[in-house]
Amino acid sequence: MILFPAIDLKDGHCVRLKLGAMDSATVYNDDPAAQATSFADLGFPWLHVVDLNGAFAGRSVNGAAVEAILAAVGGRMRVQLGGGLRDLAGIAAWLDRGVTRVILGTVAVRDPELVREACRRHPGRIVVGIDARGGRVAVEGWAEGSELSAIDLARKFEDAGVAAIVYTDIDRDGILEGLNLPATLELARAVSIPVIASGGLAAMADVEAMLAPDAAILEGAITGRALYDGRLDPRAALARIAAARGPAARSTPDA
Repeated sequence: MILFPAIDLKDGHCVRLKLGAMDSATVYNDDPAAQATSFADLGFPWLHVVDLNGAFAGRSVNGAAVEAILAAVGGRMRVQLGGGLRDLAGIAAWLDRGVTRVILGTVAVRDPELVREACRRHPGRIVVGIDARGGRVAVEGWAEGSELSAIDLARKFEDAGVAAIVYTDIDRDGILEGLNLPATLELARAVSIPVIASGGLAAMADVEAMLAPDAAILEGAITGRALYDGRLDPRAALARIAAARGPAARSTPDA
């Protein structure tokens, strides 16, 4: 299991939203690069970054903050980036700058063939972000709903070479009510693509649930507000994950 700390960027700041509402933003750090460094110092191997303004604008908006993060933690953490990535040029540009994986959400609904082409050009570096409310996919920074189910969207990319799916339950995001593991596991069992749980991780109990045998098919989980509010002890969580992996697994690249 990989635990991904999250940095959501709004107007150059590190924030957290509640239920995806931009007007609910709580600013946790004015210096995203410093926040990323603190996560690297704790020993997190991956960082999950979302350009919230970009998700609404349809283009990268917080590019300067992302570049500062990459400069601060490049070589220490792998970074996956989402928000506003809607064309092949933008995808390639961020991968060339040092982002390990890019997350494609809205474009996965609007232009599935672009996702397939991105996978062909950048093997192992394209993640599909599926954000759902009531099991139905939402796009454009969660501002627009659709009739497409999360499972139906995921199945469109079974043979595309997608590295992973980030599945976010919008109704849980930022409110610390726990991961929606039943829905996440239902999706994971429906496809062969690795799935990352997102939305609602609240405490060590969620980490323990992710380490249960029936959740072993998941790649990991994203945590945001629980870290920032101090509800989840990062050192204890990482130690518990390392102990669950065992000595041999700790030496693997994704450990």
